Amino acid sequence: MKELLIFAALMAAIACPVAATESAVKADFFVSTEGSDDWSGTLSDPDSEGSDGPFATLERARDAVRELKQRQSTGIVVLIREGIYRLDETVVFGLKDSAEGDSTITYAAYPGEKPVFSSGREIVGWKRAPANLPGLPKEARGEVFVAEVSGSFKTLFDGEGMLPRAKSEGFIPLKGGSRTEIHFPEGKLKNWSNIADVEIIVRPHHAWISNILPLESVDEQAGMARTSIQATYAMNALHFLKTTANCWVENVLDELDEPGEWALNTQEGKVYLWPRNQTPVLAPRLLELIRVEGNVDIDGPNDIPVRNLVFRGLTFMHGERYTLTEDDAGLQHDWDILDKANALARLRGTQNITIECCHFTHSGSGAIRVDLHGMENTISGNHIEQMGGAGIVLCGYGPGTKDVNRKNLVYNNRIHHIGKIYIHSPGIFLWQSGENRVANNLIHNTPYCGMIVSGCMTHFFERADNRELVRTIRWHEVGGGPSRKTDAETLPYKHSHDNMIEYNEIHHVMEKMGDGNGIYVRGAGSGNVLRRNYIHHLVAPMHMQAALRTDGGQRDTLIAENIIYKCTAQGIILKLNNRAENNFVIDVIAPPRGYYLSLREGPMTDAVIHRNIFYSSDKECTFIDELPPGEGRISEDRRGRKLARAKDAKTDYNIYFCAEDLQLGKAMLRKQQRDGVDAHSLAVDPLFVNPENGDFRFKPGSPALKLGIVPIDLSKVGLRTSN
Repeated sequence: MKELLIFAALMAAIACPVAATESAVKADFFVSTEGSDDWSGTLSDPDSEGSDGPFATLERARDAVRELKQRQSTGIVVLIREGIYRLDETVVFGLKDSAEGDSTITYAAYPGEKPVFSSGREIVGWKRAPANLPGLPKEARGEVFVAEVSGSFKTLFDGEGMLPRAKSEGFIPLKGGSRTEIHFPEGKLKNWSNIADVEIIVRPHHAWISNILPLESVDEQAGMARTSIQATYAMNALHFLKTTANCWVENVLDELDEPGEWALNTQEGKVYLWPRNQTPVLAPRLLELIRVEGNVDIDGPNDIPVRNLVFRGLTFMHGERYTLTEDDAGLQHDWDILDKANALARLRGTQNITIECCHFTHSGSGAIRVDLHGMENTISGNHIEQMGGAGIVLCGYGPGTKDVNRKNLVYNNRIHHIGKIYIHSPGIFLWQSGENRVANNLIHNTPYCGMIVSGCMTHFFERADNRELVRTIRWHEVGGGPSRKTDAETLPYKHSHDNMIEYNEIHHVMEKMGDGNGIYVRGAGSGNVLRRNYIHHLVAPMHMQAALRTDGGQRDTLIAENIIYKCTAQGIILKLNNRAENNFVIDVIAPPRGYYLSLREGPMTDAVIHRNIFYSSDKECTFIDELPPGEGRISEDRRGRKLARAKDAKTDYNIYFCAEDLQLGKAMLRKQQRDGVDAHSLAVDPLFVNPENGDFRFKPGSPALKLGIVPIDLSKVGLRTSN
């Protein structure tokens, strides 16, 4: 009964319409939790014919479809009745499950019902733990329960969602760390008897990555600990946030001091929990719940994809958290891993597969991945929330000549409260994936970036073995081994090109991490377009973040007709020959920084800064900040970055306006015109209708219209109620 109540509460939160056009009886097969795999599966009600009715499992329905395909070439439909389907194994769809020609095979929720697929299994046999249990904190005595378990798991769930593992207070590591060693202050780590169960969470060196690493040994006297897996960077204090605690340990009984926390001891075969409610406690069994997998030829030029499947209106939950391994090949900064089983629904070697109006929730890893060969797939209308990892990942082959992850549609998905474990996880991640349309998605309340478009930076082509990026390179296609290359030489191998990213709404991202962005582009190919997105209320007080950012070495990117409103630190970071056209950057939050347009890498030959509005209500603002600042500028800074100056770009027809101090806009314009740019630009009020309340339409007579600045229609941005 308790589980049914939890299920009902969960389903009440789902707004996505499910299978609204399906007939309640028009399907080839049915699946029900009350069915039997010995039945025909052709009837929807298990009681309708006494000894016949629906199947009990998705696997049996899949196998029945394989048989039906021999006789029926038109679209086949499987409808799944309401209930919770417990999975012990990943349900795999392969080449023999493809639909032929233009036909489709659909696995959908029965009209008006919410079928749920879960790999969670209830832990039973809980007993109150002894109050004198060694290591148990004083406040937890009498509150903690213990159960016998087998095997290992990294996540637990109850009726409220994911349960937090017992976690220590954060600390700042001492100097002398490496990728496998951390120098810790006295008393922060112990040589626990079950050391292999303990993990250390580290944000190494920079604020843009978080590693979860198993401890191998702890030398309490020397204050040194070793991990069995390398961190992305040396485990030292944060480079930019030196006073921020960036390390802690999890899964130790000593730190189980709050309701909801738990710890697993595999040596004892016991799990300890301070319950926060009376609902069942579930341990996940699977990383992937469903996988669609074609014939993937990793080293060769050709794959054979699975085609023409549709998954609609299904709910997936209670998947396990992934872990790093010695052989993993990391994407940029190890934000994710190449070809990794870490999503509830995974497409690997697919074409024209649709995942729509599904719900992904309460799970330890990511929601949806499209790996390696992935073309013309559609991911639309899904609700993704409460995930340990990323929302949606399109991950092609590594740098080389094989370019087969492209022309996908990521449309109208709501993604929020993800990255609950891997806090560097973005809402949407395109890596080595191009010609996609990513449109009308809503991304909010995430610990790091809303969206990342990435590939491989040129300098990694000259490095020896390294988890980050180097292992992804297809050396047999790019020239044999590490060697120094130019950007022009590596450009053909960067496949995140010609993506259209438009009409997305992103807000309240960057809530925990630093040095991130609403939308970030680096190491990608040419022709990416970021237009008509609304990025607002990035309000966490981090000093190195921006709403839109092109990063080191990125070229040939268009940033156009976006609205940026109330974002901390910086509006747009522009580098090299990228273009910023017709953007409204309004009320960048400062301090720190308060840069509306930040120029950070030159030369900016062929860059364009045209018809933008830089509008501030507060005098704490810098309309354009250049690298390096000040007079008497050198040709490059200490990191080798060339001068980035607005006067080297095509800069004109812009508006600079500060409502609190009119002289700031005028001073900016005078400086620009002395530098020979912004000849037609103005330092005037653009006459927004109501900028304080987010209405950025123009009043009649707006000077922006006379400059050719195009109004931006926010009514077309964000989630659509209909297609």
